[in-house]
Amino acid sequence: MSTRINRRDFIKIAGAGLGALAVSGGVGKVVYGLMKNGLSSEDMISRTSTYCEMCTFQCAGWAYTKNGMPWKITGNEADEHCYGRLCTKGTAGFGLYDDPDRLRTPLIRTSERGKQVFKEATWDEAFDYIASKLGEIKEKHGAESVAMFSHGSGGSWFKTLLKAYGTTSFVAPSYANCRGPREEAYMNTFGEAIDTPERTDMKNSRCIVLIGSHIGENTHSQQVNEFAEAVGKGATVIVADPRYSTAASKAQYWLPVKPGTDLALLLAWINVIITEELYDKDYVKRYTTGFDELKKAVKENTPEWAYPITTIKPEVIRDTAREMAKNAPATLIHPGRHNVWYGDDTQRVRAGAILNALLGSWGRKGGFYMPEKAEMPEYPVPEFPKNKKSYKDTDAGMNYPLANLAISSGVCDATVHSVIGGDAFYEGWFIYGSNILKAMPQKEKTIKALQDLSLVVVIDVLPTEITGWADVVLPDTSYLERYDDIRHSQGRTPQLALRSPAFEPRYNSKPAWWIAKELGKKMGLEKYFPWNDIEEYLDFKLKKAGSSLEEMKKIGVKNLERTTPLYIGKGENYKFPTDSGKIELYSKALKNFGFDPVPVFTKHEEPDSGYYRLLYGRSPSHSFARTINNPILSQLDPENEVWINPEVAKEWGIKSGQFIKLENQDNIISARVRAKVTERIRPDCVYMVHGFGSTQKKLKKAYGKGADDQELMTRVLVDPIMGGQGMHGNFVTFKV
Repeated sequence: MSTRINRRDFIKIAGAGLGALAVSGGVGKVVYGLMKNGLSSEDMISRTSTYCEMCTFQCAGWAYTKNGMPWKITGNEADEHCYGRLCTKGTAGFGLYDDPDRLRTPLIRTSERGKQVFKEATWDEAFDYIASKLGEIKEKHGAESVAMFSHGSGGSWFKTLLKAYGTTSFVAPSYANCRGPREEAYMNTFGEAIDTPERTDMKNSRCIVLIGSHIGENTHSQQVNEFAEAVGKGATVIVADPRYSTAASKAQYWLPVKPGTDLALLLAWINVIITEELYDKDYVKRYTTGFDELKKAVKENTPEWAYPITTIKPEVIRDTAREMAKNAPATLIHPGRHNVWYGDDTQRVRAGAILNALLGSWGRKGGFYMPEKAEMPEYPVPEFPKNKKSYKDTDAGMNYPLANLAISSGVCDATVHSVIGGDAFYEGWFIYGSNILKAMPQKEKTIKALQDLSLVVVIDVLPTEITGWADVVLPDTSYLERYDDIRHSQGRTPQLALRSPAFEPRYNSKPAWWIAKELGKKMGLEKYFPWNDIEEYLDFKLKKAGSSLEEMKKIGVKNLERTTPLYIGKGENYKFPTDSGKIELYSKALKNFGFDPVPVFTKHEEPDSGYYRLLYGRSPSHSFARTINNPILSQLDPENEVWINPEVAKEWGIKSGQFIKLENQDNIISARVRAKVTERIRPDCVYMVHGFGSTQKKLKKAYGKGADDQELMTRVLVDPIMGGQGMHGNFVTFKV
């Protein structure tokens, strides 16, 4: 079954209404007969509940088919992840299903790693190969020497498999390469992480402060919808960003802060809030500890001190700080998401957390609500084997004790064999839904680790750069062809959401749950998958949670009653989950580990003459490299550009639309990329959208389109607190 959707048809169907719907029956899928919108009375429209996998937010929606063919995808109006409105990527999910470059059958390597030479295999052959190799690894090195890199909901099935095998080394590259500093900064201030979806009460905010947070370009539906609602109600928006972003175009204050000086700006805001006594005195007295130490620490961080560092004038710093205080506690210093920048990232984000505390926004309307998650019982399985060692025993695990999750670069380091022939910590990798050669900087380190492994298994929908390094490639289905576990992420309202298949799997692909269960049988681990099929598994869990598979197929999303308050009550004797039971403005935990208990600004290296700091972000049409080959989205946004200030472009003789190349400080030269000459960026930096420049020839729409900014990120600034890999420390010049 196949259909080709071009850009014009996509825009047409994405905007089409369903007209009058008359329910005509159906089991599993809700089936409609439609008379309007150019449909005949004989056309049959089926509606299947799903939640999206085009990015990490997993918005719930409905996949509609017409006469069994893809038609349209819409948001589920009951879902707080999207409020019934999907982003561009979410409505283009059929593009993934229909991508002609998809992996079609299991593959087993027939040459050295790195070369795209495989033989097609049956599932049994692939499973036998993997089971045999895992048996050898377990016997020689122990089960703990297998790690898994995972991105996406389907990875949960392989975590069950590998826990049953005997390892718990699970790595989310998004931790060290995206959101990790944010989670640890808030943990070390409030005792709680931000998590996903963010617990920001943005729709009720009266003042929103964005520091390098590109809402409107990252297009996470909940965040964009709530930001738009707040702007529509007249909220003040303050944007600190070297680039005039989409969000900056909605702002009353755009502060084009010098790259690398964001922490100085935050400290100056804190200074103003304290010295002018604009902080929430009752909140600070009741809920915080360390105020006097904080006040002393930031005494010299005045707006006048910050001006030559940030290039933001003192009166602008004071005016914006007063605006925040005027609207408190409904003021939100947004924690951002992609926080790995300059190596001081946990401390930078912590400064924002401290500012939120001074304004009394944590646990208050318009600031941060207190999220609740639906209780979801697990299907009963035997106890997993005890681990003799874990990631915490690696060098990275011991060097970053404040990191709550495994660090991807640390797993790579622990995989490389020593120069004297010693054993490595890891001998096998599973990689689910993560093209780690694009998701992690310094790919040479990753390749070195891959070369030293005894087994590399990649499970994905598409052939990507990482599949070329696999011993076995297993074709996963798209999210529209499978069931997955119940989504029960945090939010204002505890919710359950069901993903169910709108189509049978294409080609010889199989859903992740089936792959894990069948591979488990080959490994003698079938007792950890005791259910007969996925519907039995889901129905058991849903009935325990107060619903059923039958009900969820009809409604898609089920809202449950909250059991705790949404906000901290005024004057409530609330205890925070920190060591002190209070918000820690001065962190004794950080001090005990040798770090600054209050954030301190340290000047970062600046580019030499003729070089410019490389900044990066994302397109509203893409989830970084994950969607570049999508047949629909590749038409909307086929390649990236490099943003250059007009003064710089004039100096170099560069015109908009001209192809140029970039060369970094280590003499690495990019593929050619179009120049975008614009006043929307400072002269001391350039900007690119991440994820383009694919080198995988099998991705016909992505191959060679634009330039890969990650190739130029040869210098990584490591966060000493949690090991995050800051990538804004690279400088480029032009090859015209």
